[in-house]
Amino acid sequence: MSQRRRGSAALITALAATGIVVSVMQTVIIPINPELPHLLGTTPGAAAWAITVTLLVGAVSTPVAGRLGDMFGKRRMVVVSLLLLIAGSVVVALSSTLPPVLVGRALQGCAVGVIPLGISIMRDEVPAGRLASAMGLMSSSLGVGGALGIPVAALIAEHLDWHALFWLSAALGAAALLAVLALVPESPQRSGGRFDVPGAIGLTTGLVCLLLAVSQGGVWGWGSPVTLGLFGAAAAVLLVWGWFELRTRDPLVDLRSTARRPVLLTNLVSIVAGFAMYAQVLALPQLLQLPEATGYGLGLGMLAAGLCTMPGGLMMLLVSPVTARITDRWGPKVSLLLGIAVMPVGYLFGVFFLTEVWHLVLISVVVGIGTALAYSALPAIIMSAVPSAETAAANGLNALMRSIGTSSAAAVIGVVLAGMTVPLGERLVPALEGFRLTFGIGAAAAVAGALVTLFIPRRAALDLHHTPPGEPLPAAEPVVAAAR
Repeated sequence: MSQRRRGSAALITALAATGIVVSVMQTVIIPINPELPHLLGTTPGAAAWAITVTLLVGAVSTPVAGRLGDMFGKRRMVVVSLLLLIAGSVVVALSSTLPPVLVGRALQGCAVGVIPLGISIMRDEVPAGRLASAMGLMSSSLGVGGALGIPVAALIAEHLDWHALFWLSAALGAAALLAVLALVPESPQRSGGRFDVPGAIGLTTGLVCLLLAVSQGGVWGWGSPVTLGLFGAAAAVLLVWGWFELRTRDPLVDLRSTARRPVLLTNLVSIVAGFAMYAQVLALPQLLQLPEATGYGLGLGMLAAGLCTMPGGLMMLLVSPVTARITDRWGPKVSLLLGIAVMPVGYLFGVFFLTEVWHLVLISVVVGIGTALAYSALPAIIMSAVPSAETAAANGLNALMRSIGTSSAAAVIGVVLAGMTVPLGERLVPALEGFRLTFGIGAAAAVAGALVTLFIPRRAALDLHHTPPGEPLPAAEPVVAAAR
């Protein structure tokens, strides 16, 4: 193996491991979520912010980190993100009340942009013949981390003090940081210009209003003045922000590039794909853990339920090389279309078969395969449609679209499962019909994504390594492999 090949293999491994660490950070709190009010001496509504704050900060920081990466160095921003993850993990590990936990979880959320930054580094550093598989592996790290993180965190939570979860997160973050420092070179691509502070403030304000309304609307009431006011404020702020971005010299997000048909449609598909992926993440653990007394619950503990959903995440890792070959042969649009068409197969199976553990494992596996194919193709399409000096910002925006999709899924599925319940002793639990409707909604979302994908142009791919910043896109013609 040549030195360059060994170097790229080490870089890919380091970045993919970093993506897994960030994903583990996001899921490490799930096993203790029901106990957080007791552990932190607060109310269930207040404790829920330990998850919500990470979502909000992650959504806001991802496009900002992407722009800073394009300007000052993508590796540098990965290092900064990991330092914030470590600091946040230590803060939570040393805390026993809600305010410092929220501060620590917010700092952890700043690391969410590592995955799109890593994909952009790969475009600059990985040889063309390995780029498609590298991007597939990096994209799959999100599912792999979640698949590994939940059962491992459940095992630790059952046998150790809950603070050990965050010491683990800090240790993993430190290991990832050392790997990046040792194995990942700084990307030579720079966009230059100045950082758009007003644009960052506007985007942050609009996204916080939007995601607060989406994530808390079920608690506050979808027709409440607070929820409607936040939706209205988000629309107004984002419209003004867009007007400003089109008129500033160095915008946080180049909306003219974003408005190009391949980028615009791919971002729309990303919202739907995020929604379709997350529906089963929300439903399957609940169904696996509901008591058998319901007649349809499977009565498993958190650890066993996590092990049942693990194959779906691991399948994403195994499928990424297949995605690379499909992309090399027929282009990323075909990979995206195939992936988003596979997802409803798993969901439709779930509409009719929910009585055995293996039924739910199969749903997780099929949806995981579809997610791997789709998520691996999204960055390839985005990077084939923007100049090389804008890849981190463009990937960050695409990751934000997926976050909006998952947040929307959490809101919609939460309403469905909370509104369709049956009594179990002194409490209400989600009804079987609610789970079936959830899977039907997941299937419908994936079908909608497939229809939008059909309208993404089949373009000639750019040379992902040597496109000078600002170079115009080539004329439309039949697509060749995005990684060539």
